[in-house]
Amino acid sequence: MTEPVAASGIGSLAWLLLALPAFGATVLLLGGRRTDKWGHLLGCATVIASFAYGVALFFDTIGQTGERTSELHLFDWIPVNALNVEFGLRLDPLSLTFVLLITGVGSLIHIYSIGYMAHEAGRRKFFAYLNLFVAAMLLLVLGNGFVTLYFGWEGVGLASYLLIGWYQYKPEAASAAKKAFLMNRVGDLGLAIGIFILFKELGTTQYTEVFARVGELSAAEVTAVTLLLLLGACGKSGQFPLQAWLPDAMAGPTPVSALIHAATMVTAGVYLIARSNPIYNASADGRLVVMIIGAVTLLLGCVIGCAYDDFKKVLAYSTVSQIGYMILAVGLGPVGYALGIMHLLTHGFFKAGLFLGAGSVMHGMNDEGNIRRMGGLWRKMPITFVTWTLGYLALIGFPFLSGYFSKDAIIAAAFSEHGWRGWVFGGAAALGAGITAFYMTRLLFLVFLGKARWQDLKSEDGREYHPHESGLTMTVPMILLAVGSVGAGAFFASGDNLANWLAPSLGELQEQHGVLDHNVVNFLVLGLSALGVLVAWLFFGRSAQPVERPERVSFVVRAARNDLYGNALNEALFARPGTWLTRALVFVDNKGVDGLVNGSAALLGGSSGRLRRLQTGFVRSYALSMLLGAIFVLGALLMVRFS
Repeated sequence: MTEPVAASGIGSLAWLLLALPAFGATVLLLGGRRTDKWGHLLGCATVIASFAYGVALFFDTIGQTGERTSELHLFDWIPVNALNVEFGLRLDPLSLTFVLLITGVGSLIHIYSIGYMAHEAGRRKFFAYLNLFVAAMLLLVLGNGFVTLYFGWEGVGLASYLLIGWYQYKPEAASAAKKAFLMNRVGDLGLAIGIFILFKELGTTQYTEVFARVGELSAAEVTAVTLLLLLGACGKSGQFPLQAWLPDAMAGPTPVSALIHAATMVTAGVYLIARSNPIYNASADGRLVVMIIGAVTLLLGCVIGCAYDDFKKVLAYSTVSQIGYMILAVGLGPVGYALGIMHLLTHGFFKAGLFLGAGSVMHGMNDEGNIRRMGGLWRKMPITFVTWTLGYLALIGFPFLSGYFSKDAIIAAAFSEHGWRGWVFGGAAALGAGITAFYMTRLLFLVFLGKARWQDLKSEDGREYHPHESGLTMTVPMILLAVGSVGAGAFFASGDNLANWLAPSLGELQEQHGVLDHNVVNFLVLGLSALGVLVAWLFFGRSAQPVERPERVSFVVRAARNDLYGNALNEALFARPGTWLTRALVFVDNKGVDGLVNGSAALLGGSSGRLRRLQTGFVRSYALSMLLGAIFVLGALLMVRFS
């Protein structure tokens, strides 16, 4: 790995990428109600300006020769004895690719939010949080060291908490925000310990020095670091066993769902592993664990997605599954790093389009999210229908649309592994493609096709449904994302455009021949996807569907409706023992926490029972987070200690 050069020319102003959205967030948060009339315009303008500068920087980098990697030193951040952390930005093909994705798709989501949040009180605060989110994510991908990445990592966690809990007066939204925040702390703990080990053994946390000196670490130390970084990725990207927060995050407004699930937060884990590729290249065991996590998660997300009737939660579990494909890809090493990033980019287009389409439907249906109360909406919302359907086709891998080039390439790469790995990981990825086609086709039939079940119903507040197409601020972003859903994959794959561009950051894309030929894999995946569509048509396309979901179902369906009992397992193994341990540690009695709860109730005028329930819920969540993280970290540290 060559030494990066100092940024010059247009690159010397790269700090503007962060400063623009950060400036917007600052003005909107400090300006108060004075910014209500124009705050949404400022929020959009800052991200669009950041995107415009990112495009200029991208083309300037393309015109360069060599490694196309430079660093911009801003200031010495933490100069304390042996620890010398600089605050700087790394400009290379990988970071610039993420800059375009974050600011490009982020700009469309900001514009969409103008219409979607038009009647929300305090809309300028919402745009401030969106700006803060984008600024933190940009810092995460542009930082030139692990500590700078961690700063952005925590900023994204804070912004996501604020956005997911936007409807804080709703218990489910407040609970979802807390759950996301605490479960992410588990991953953050692993990431922090991994950074500590790197500093202890190498005396630095800057990318250039760490990657150049990976060979100085023992095999056990490298494996421990890869596992700890993976724990961070699992938390931020909603991978097994820390996936439970991601579907609950749908309690936030739809633009938040699109921003978190398409272009920003959930991609951070994939970025972390791809950025740390020199470390993962040195540990075959670490990569194997990454592949296992990816394969398990993609199947878990697929199965659960089949059983939900909540529009956005089906898409949320689809995201869990698709991020699983990306994690599997980067776990393959040089065979899959670039393929994982390609699927990340195409997914950014079609999943953002799918979420914005869902928001458009709900916007025209009195905020209704139950797909069993929909049907026949293609006549009432033709633009939403067409753009959403193109995203659906891209997701299931319809020939020559984006997902066909990115997801199928990952499946082929998994089959290119030798021996049992090829059959297990390739088989899991191919099976996931078939199940994806099934549950997404089910969604298409229940929402847009078939009988208009909403005609005979009223919403919970007693209003009749009058579905209608959304305004231009919402439909234009959907149209642009649909264009990306159709053509982005072909552009990235043609002549290995994306792989060659990313080579200075990820290394050359390698090919190998494993248990199945790529042509055979293509026919296999197409066959399984077609079978999934056919089965969905047989179950949901041929006859009218009931408004109420059937209660007499098989054990598999009941398990899927209960998230495959993931939450129950966490509750039994971690939360309850953690609650007992925590209560014991604080010596709960009438003078301890119980006394505090009773006193708080008297002071605040609330019931002690309600406050006790809140306190118990917090203790359980906190205990679960700490115990999960502690178990994972302890295993990694023991590996280092006894190596």
